[in-house]
Amino acid sequence: GAMGSMSKQFVRSAKNLVKGYSSTQVLVRNATSNDNHQVSKDSLIELAEKSYDSADFFEIMDMLDKRLNDKGKYWRHIAKALTVIDYLIRFGSENCVLWCRENLYIIKTLKEFRHEDDEGIDQGQIVRVKAKELTALLSDDERLNEERNMNIKGRNRKGRRR
Repeated sequence: GAMGSMSKQFVRSAKNLVKGYSSTQVLVRNATSNDNHQVSKDSLIELAEKSYDSADFFEIMDMLDKRLNDKGKYWRHIAKALTVIDYLIRFGSENCVLWCRENLYIIKTLKEFRHEDDEGIDQGQIVRVKAKELTALLSDDERLNEERNMNIKGRNRKGRRR
């Protein structure tokens, strides 16, 4: 019920405080949490903007790296981390693209990801599909450059979205 998600959120923020996460790390953790909500568009936009700051960039990628290496039952962490990465390579700083190319093997490995939940349903499919799409995009320089040029032009035309 509502109480359940409230207290979950509370526990998560308490954990963030205790572990001394920065606001940027908390943003990534919340965007890629294990609940069944989509990654919010606002978080994606905010993370893309933060990726242009080098300190924030390292914190974002470090946290995403942890998420991508999570275990099976945390498949939502992994799926959402892939969603964030997909957005960052289209709208984030050039460093996001470089990081993903250097760490492509992690993303490629996820094309084989499987996780059966308690009902015996393979929840890994969403991860496999996202990993395949991302791998294809990162391996296609021309397409990615076109996307980025389009997106970044669009962003500059509209001004900084808040």
